[in-house]
Amino acid sequence: MIRLHPTMLRGLVALILIAAAALPLLAPNYYVQFASKAMLMGMVALSLNLVVGYGGLVSLCHAAFFGLAGYMLGFMTPESGGASFWLSLPVALLAVAVVAAIIGALSLRTRGIYFIMVTLAFGEMLFYLFHDTRIGGGSDGMYIYFKPEIAIAGLPLLDLEQTRSFYWLVLAMLVGAILLIMAIVKSPFGHALQAARDNEKRALSLGFPVFRLRLVAFVVSAMIAGLAGYLSAAQFGFVAPQMLGWHLSATVLVMVVLGGMSSVLGPVIGAFALIGLEEVLKSSFEHWKLIKGLIIIGIVFALPGGIRQLAELLRPRREDDEPVSADPPADPNARRPAAPAAPPKVETKGDFQHV
Repeated sequence: MIRLHPTMLRGLVALILIAAAALPLLAPNYYVQFASKAMLMGMVALSLNLVVGYGGLVSLCHAAFFGLAGYMLGFMTPESGGASFWLSLPVALLAVAVVAAIIGALSLRTRGIYFIMVTLAFGEMLFYLFHDTRIGGGSDGMYIYFKPEIAIAGLPLLDLEQTRSFYWLVLAMLVGAILLIMAIVKSPFGHALQAARDNEKRALSLGFPVFRLRLVAFVVSAMIAGLAGYLSAAQFGFVAPQMLGWHLSATVLVMVVLGGMSSVLGPVIGAFALIGLEEVLKSSFEHWKLIKGLIIIGIVFALPGGIRQLAELLRPRREDDEPVSADPPADPNARRPAAPAAPPKVETKGDFQHV
């Protein structure tokens, strides 16, 4: 098994980031837009994994948060120009946080399959709210003709109409989301969240506020998904009820499982793998969905821990990776046990024995 030194691993990560940042300078616009879409879906999968992988709760309503933020951008975009990025993004995330807090406060009172069904029901309620009413254009959706404007005192800082600029913004947001999830997972909050996942009764007996921990994780996860939805609506200039449907939530869940749960980068890898696989199969086969399903099943059977298992080959070797002997090492200062006493000498005289 290959083991990289931590310095070499950091250098590899730096090279990947440099290559990702340089992609718009080397690739055509189509591939740049495709990479932006993959990063946004990776951000949604990353957010869902905070609830599923580290919280132990399977949610089927994250697409609702994704689409709701997109609709909020559409509502705040005037007909004459783009909405202010500094105003529209916080409002969209605040709306998502409020809705997620309400859904989470009700859903987290259930467990297991009941939690899955309740989140699915809330997601479908939001879907039909936009689909069957005139809010946001009904089933036809709504167009967003102008991308958000990032400016200070009227001075533009970044032109999101340019494919390169938008790509770099998405890349920065994805890196920020990854760092945020890493910080959460390694914090005492993250350790308590994982303890509640492993044994809820024991966590409660230790005094952990399990309900509040899960609610905060649910809201933070929804806000990251909302950030991805906001940027997705800005990228395509269109938002529709399908962005809130359970099909998208199920697809994101497949990305999490495919990449590897309980891993920060696993869901991002799974998102890139699934979207890339779809892109290749669409252009080569007519019944590409059947082939995609078979490939996913094969990967899950071959790699139960997800594609991230392949990355374990490059994990830096640590001292605790050394094989441990079954016998503990001898301590030269340890006190040696006393030798067993010799059995008493027995003398035999005739038919009797005398000690």
